Amino acid sequence: MPAPHGPEEPPAMLRLGIVDFDSSHAVEFTKRLNHQLCPESQWVEGAEVVVGCSLPSLLSPERVPGFVPHFTGDLGLPLVDRPEEMIGKIDGVLIESVDGSVHLERARPFLEAGLPTFVDKPFTASLAAARELVHLAAAHRAPLFSASSLRYAPAVQEYVGNRDAHGAVLGCDATSPGSLHPRNPGFFHYTIHAVETLYTIMGPGCETVWCVASPGADVAVGRWKDGRLGTVRGTRAGASSYAFTAFAEKQVRHVTIDATFIYPELLKRIVHFMATKRSPLDPQETLEIVAFIEAALHSSDAHGDPRPVAV
Repeated sequence: MPAPHGPEEPPAMLRLGIVDFDSSHAVEFTKRLNHQLCPESQWVEGAEVVVGCSLPSLLSPERVPGFVPHFTGDLGLPLVDRPEEMIGKIDGVLIESVDGSVHLERARPFLEAGLPTFVDKPFTASLAAARELVHLAAAHRAPLFSASSLRYAPAVQEYVGNRDAHGAVLGCDATSPGSLHPRNPGFFHYTIHAVETLYTIMGPGCETVWCVASPGADVAVGRWKDGRLGTVRGTRAGASSYAFTAFAEKQVRHVTIDATFIYPELLKRIVHFMATKRSPLDPQETLEIVAFIEAALHSSDAHGDPRPVAV
């Protein structure tokens, strides 16, 4: 006679690795996943960081010595010398380089091993690299996910989930701080947050972008295939915030985004992605976001002439 079924075993804790330490995310995400050195309200369940790999940074090398000691000392976690040494020790990896131009090579060994891979913003710093990353993941059937934490800000998700109140979205203006760096040209560096906010509200389908730049700000206008218009403003002069104004059938609503819980909300999606091996975001939308940013960059270089969003 078969033995009766006992209570279900809780799912095993997922083991995650962190690659690169030129971003505060490497430490801040670890704190929240490992329930250390942060308020309990910020904790995220279901996974823990077990190992890291610190590689040279060409964008912010001065930041690495500040973050690595927190990881190895305050958080008590080991480092390996090469990313490949993590394979077999982890169930998934977070690529945390600030420099989008290195993400393809940083992610490559993990995707080739079929491991779920989260690539922090910006996904890449060019459309060619983004296409290759998505192709590489598909070729090895490796789950791949990338997003700005602003996409999952509670205020943004509340708006998206409340369509009955506002009706169909007809347009949106999104803004964020807009600092620049040549290794992440144009919106790739920091205005990526506003671009992701825009896409979360509008959805994919942009076909043309116009962009103009000044020392204090860059502004891009995207025209969607159905005629809707969305704008992105990256601000460098004066006050700035994360915010959006949505124009819908039933109301116009301006929202200043509270960033208090954006890290745990993103991490919840990352843990679910690692567990299910299914990205919460279609890779084609991620590619379109990269194409939007590249089109805006080319338009800005051409003094505002329109450029196609060619995924």
